[in-house]
Amino acid sequence: MLIGYARVSTIEQNPDLQIDALKQAGCEKIFIDKVSGTVAERPELKKLREQLRSGDMLVVWRLDRLARSLKNLIEWISELEAQNVGFKSLQEAIDTSTPSGKLVFHIFGALSEFERNLIRERTRAGLNAARARGRFGGRPKKLTQDKVSRIKELYDSGDHPIDEICKMAGISKPTLYKYLKEKK
Repeated sequence: MLIGYARVSTIEQNPDLQIDALKQAGCEKIFIDKVSGTVAERPELKKLREQLRSGDMLVVWRLDRLARSLKNLIEWISELEAQNVGFKSLQEAIDTSTPSGKLVFHIFGALSEFERNLIRERTRAGLNAARARGRFGGRPKKLTQDKVSRIKELYDSGDHPIDEICKMAGISKPTLYKYLKEKK
């Protein structure tokens, strides 16, 4: 039996492209997770693992949909081989039920990890360059330092309830407490 697995990193992303490809490949069952690949706990992947039987074939759209790293991918393939379960990746045209497919799997796995590491390095270098120029990421502060000082004075005086201070400043209670904590 061909069993498909699709994964998107966030709830906002749409897995339809992967699902269509898996159906076209002949998958009878498809398990879909909407969680980052860095998260170890993936409920649908766990269900899929329990469903696999000897003679089945696990099909994914791309290698990075299944595993978090090359090491993790190799562990998966080793586990599948031990259960006599094949593995197929549609985009990389890998089919581990053939000797050449096993070779291609190892080559593409190494290239995928290399690509992720390059992206990580470029991101870090870009962030460091921005910081060196005095730029920092994140959402801009809602309140100026003057306004923060003023709400701190209002809070410390005890003359105004928290809700009133929040309403005057146009912020929520958690935001107020965050600013108060920063000022200490």
